[in-house]
Amino acid sequence: MGGLWSQNRGEKEEMYIFMFSFVEKKAENKYFWPMFKEFAPAKINLFLDILRKREDGYHDLGTFFQTINVGDTLQGSVEPNGDITLCYNHPQEYPVTSDLVYKAAKLLQDKFQVKQGVSFYLEKQLPLGAGLGGGSADCAAALRLLNQLWNLNLSFESLASLGASLGADVPFLVRGGSALAEGIGEKLTPIDSLALPKGVTLLVATPQCAVPTKMAYAGCIPSGNARWEIYKKSNYAALSGEFYNKFEESVFPQFPLIVEMKSFFLARGATQALMSGSGASVFALFESEAMAVSAQQSLGEKARWSAVTQFFAGF
Repeated sequence: MGGLWSQNRGEKEEMYIFMFSFVEKKAENKYFWPMFKEFAPAKINLFLDILRKREDGYHDLGTFFQTINVGDTLQGSVEPNGDITLCYNHPQEYPVTSDLVYKAAKLLQDKFQVKQGVSFYLEKQLPLGAGLGGGSADCAAALRLLNQLWNLNLSFESLASLGASLGADVPFLVRGGSALAEGIGEKLTPIDSLALPKGVTLLVATPQCAVPTKMAYAGCIPSGNARWEIYKKSNYAALSGEFYNKFEESVFPQFPLIVEMKSFFLARGATQALMSGSGASVFALFESEAMAVSAQQSLGEKARWSAVTQFFAGF
């Protein structure tokens, strides 16, 4: 499988994944546990408005969440001694204990008094600071994976409720697909999963910058409910209305690279282009895969990450 970076041990080590059921290795009297795998799809926001600032300091949002068919991959197997370990395909810039995957395992282990631990391997593909929900997607994947691995038999609704304490996007990403969301993003109204019209292709790219979420919020003046209420009554499922992101008002003046990327996509023939979440990624719809691929190939050094993809229908 190649070298894995283990921040639990602080050294590079070789690790091999055995994808078969629980069997006994008689020669050494050891066991191989089943390996579970979960896809952690990214999300984009087709609509996002900031409705009001709350007394607790958070903001109420109105947003349309959509998962896309690109993301990270999380694998896990039982750790009989009760430890929680986490390895990555690339070293990360934060301690393991601050990773939402670790926090999800610790939450379930404590709440349900699970004696077993878990050994995770996280293959990171999504960029950090990108507005694609990568960390929350990994967290949601950990909840789904551990629900199977530890035989907790929890419903999607229960997992989403638990995930709300770990991140505002986690409840949606537990199931993914398409949903309207309110509150800080945890109050969900699932809808039938959207699919792009035949031939239409999504291009997502992250410019050479990252937007601190606090900075994005700091410059935003809440809109009130009017635009959100109109949007909820619109034919948003047709994807014919204009996409909207309130954060563009506060982010664009400070991050010209994001403005440049959105303009670049529209100049290349995109029918829609929008910043996702609080940035920095921009997504665009093109009428054909060939147009999307051509635009991606022309990005050059404008992007630190990009993907041509489709919507993901959820779990």
